[in-house]
Amino acid sequence: MLQKVAVVGAGNVGATAAQRLAEKNLARAVVLIDVLEGIPQGKALDQFQSGPIEGFDTRVIGSNGYDEAAGAEVFVVTAGIARKPGMSRDDLVKTNAGIVRSVAEQIRRVAPDSIVVVVSNPLDVMCYVAMQASGFPRERILGMAGVLDTARYRTFLAEAMDVSVEDIQAMVLGGHGDTMVPLVSYTTVSGIPVSQLLEAAKLDAIVDRARNGGAEIVGLLKTGSAYYAPSAAAVQMVEAIAHDKKRILPCAVWLQGEYGLKDVFCGVPAKLGRKGLEQVVDIRLTAEESKALHASAEAVRSTMVALG
Repeated sequence: MLQKVAVVGAGNVGATAAQRLAEKNLARAVVLIDVLEGIPQGKALDQFQSGPIEGFDTRVIGSNGYDEAAGAEVFVVTAGIARKPGMSRDDLVKTNAGIVRSVAEQIRRVAPDSIVVVVSNPLDVMCYVAMQASGFPRERILGMAGVLDTARYRTFLAEAMDVSVEDIQAMVLGGHGDTMVPLVSYTTVSGIPVSQLLEAAKLDAIVDRARNGGAEIVGLLKTGSAYYAPSAAAVQMVEAIAHDKKRILPCAVWLQGEYGLKDVFCGVPAKLGRKGLEQVVDIRLTAEESKALHASAEAVRSTMVALG
């Protein structure tokens, strides 16, 4: 168990993540931070009062500042704005970069040894901003995208084959967006290659649906975006760190030559433990998958250029 985990941003993703962290008893205290006065305090108090019912002792604390999060071992950063009508992608990048930069500077001030799990979008570029602003080594800046994208991919596969999601082993790499790379060659159902169980056309359709999983939810909600699955994905990463589980999960990490990529955040298999990123697992990809991964990384790099 950790002593303290902080969640920055008390919107749907952040607040749900805080509740999940408390219910899993991953830390003695969870600090929910947001700039809106009263919002984190109210949500934290409400969550804390669910403890006697759900059976957790974690103290949930709401704050408009970072001092209460001093010494936190892990930060989950969900702060940022959603894209609004008339706003270009470049505008969104620059606005959220300013927010994440400020957050990272505060994290460095109050918890210079912490591990940061970035959820804010555009995910891969916000990881870069957080790393630059905090000065933290790559082992302590991780992006949550691949866990979520993989969960969506596994869900759609399970639905198509009418099998349990627990029996589907899969992994989605690359940047968080429509350039993500589901690894069909490594997708199995209880060890059986998925290509033996689904026709190619059906499998291609599932891959496309996974790539647009977030947009599908936005289209249905009209005025919001996904938060149940994203919060669960972020908490799975924190759990791997808190319990030093050495789990291999697809995470956005700062690549330094792995997969032939350098100086870019991109989703790859990563071993997570108490020190954060403990190893980038360099697996053999098909020529098509390797090409797609490099194209995805270049898409991230182009957004970094747009940020300037």
